[in-house]
Amino acid sequence: MSEDGRVVSGRPKQSERDNIALRPQRLADIVGQDRVRENLSIIIDAAAAREEAIDHVLFYGPPGLGKTSLAYVIANEVGANIRVTAGPAIERPGDLAAILTHLKQGDILFIDEVHRLGKAVEEILYPAMEDFVLDIVIGKGPAAKTLRLNLPRFTVIGATTRLALLASPLRDRFGARFRLDFYEPPAIESIVLRAARLLNVEIQGDAAVEIARRARGTPRVGLRLLRRVRDYAEARADGVITLAVTQEALELMEIDHLGLDDVDRRILTTIIEKFGGGPVGLDTIGAAISEDRATIMDVYEPYLIQLGFIDRTPRGRTCTEHAYRHLGIDYPVDPDDGQQRLL
Repeated sequence: MSEDGRVVSGRPKQSERDNIALRPQRLADIVGQDRVRENLSIIIDAAAAREEAIDHVLFYGPPGLGKTSLAYVIANEVGANIRVTAGPAIERPGDLAAILTHLKQGDILFIDEVHRLGKAVEEILYPAMEDFVLDIVIGKGPAAKTLRLNLPRFTVIGATTRLALLASPLRDRFGARFRLDFYEPPAIESIVLRAARLLNVEIQGDAAVEIARRARGTPRVGLRLLRRVRDYAEARADGVITLAVTQEALELMEIDHLGLDDVDRRILTTIIEKFGGGPVGLDTIGAAISEDRATIMDVYEPYLIQLGFIDRTPRGRTCTEHAYRHLGIDYPVDPDDGQQRLL
């Protein structure tokens, strides 16, 4: 199954553009990520006291945790214009130069998937972030000349799901770096209730709790489940999202009580049934379920590891006893001593 087809995927979808209206507008509106919120408040207040643009900020972590929303919140808090782009969209140094020359004092440049910037583009970005200058090469060969343009003081906010792929010189130019962690269920519940009010959807408290429990600690997934349950309630019930309606809708979508879908369960059963519980390499798992290893590592694995269902070992991935129990499969027993073997 492609990422676009997964209900519990943390990645954004084209059909969810109206999620923009559900985003928090101020730091006070943000639920969860308390440490990040408090640090951002200090950075913003200190920069305001100095009447300066805030330092460059980097957000990293799994998709769907609010990196883009935080960028908009920062822009609102400092009263700055925000220019939004993505690493893959900036193909040539000239593309970045065009963006930089249109920025004004205090503006914010948000670069999603910043780890996917090309090396030539990064070379232009380094002096822009550090010295607020843009070096333009005019001509070619021995007659080439470098023209240096001064840029207004601006702020780059970067977002990435793959911090390890970010070039060290670029990473070091971000003065503030924050990892976004999965949200606790009560925080997701608050986000779901707020979104239901904004969507004019009637939802009962225990239904919000159930959606939050299956949202995999990811606000984007929680909002997506809310929309799908709302559709079910309007089509098959009286439009009110009750606990029973929520459970029926999520069961129809094959999302279990921990938020695992068919793809997650297929990964676990593949490791257990085809490879004896592991260890097995990502390439082998990917070939067995027809999925790319990078997708397994970036999209599926983080939540399974958080649940304690998968262990990463030097020899490959193994399934833990928790995974066996969740799937209702007997845990292996050592034939020599009759004890359950340790994976």
